Amino acid sequence: MTPAEDIALNLAHIRERIAEATARANRPAGSVTLVAVSKTHPAEAVAAALAAGQTVFGENRVQEATGKFPSLRPAWPALRLHIIGALQTNKARDAVRIAEVIESLDRPRLAAALAEAMAKEGRRPDCLIQVNVGEEPQKAGIPPGECDAFLRTCREEHGLPVRGLMCIPPAEGDPRRHFDWLAGCAAKHGLPVVSMGMSGDFEAAIACGATHVRVGSAIFGVRG
Repeated sequence: MTPAEDIALNLAHIRERIAEATARANRPAGSVTLVAVSKTHPAEAVAAALAAGQTVFGENRVQEATGKFPSLRPAWPALRLHIIGALQTNKARDAVRIAEVIESLDRPRLAAALAEAMAKEGRRPDCLIQVNVGEEPQKAGIPPGECDAFLRTCREEHGLPVRGLMCIPPAEGDPRRHFDWLAGCAAKHGLPVVSMGMSGDFEAAIACGATHVRVGSAIFGVRG
């Protein structure tokens, strides 16, 4: 089996699992978007996923995404790119230029940089606030207790198009209490997008209300 065939088969399997988890949660079919995380994988892998019908992708690094996606867009105009990794303020303009969604809005300086970049570029990609739900010192994200105030700042002071919340729960323990919290916080603020759940826990995330799940290794395999 070729690498492209492997990716297509993996995608079909993940879509089936998403559909089953969505049905178990008594949610409408098609209400969960799969973000295929293509970080560290070459453009050829992305092209194989596109050929298999996948259109939404996630990348950690803006520089890597810039080298990978512009050449694919002419043939695949439905392609949508999410920046899901920690974003430096000096990369804000590049992110605004290339992405449809920025999932890693996590601090006031970045909010200001994104607002300035959007004004200069004339593009307004959707933004998700990344919440450090486990309050882990090694992870990016706004602390849960500061999320409400930060959301107000992003909207009122910077005028950012905040559409939802994102989290990466602690690797240890049951993630569902963190997923429940994030979904509840999004609902409280009328935010339609809840990005949570990865290869190992996306079915639990769907049960808790995820609208977007980010799956990489289960589609593309493990790569250094």
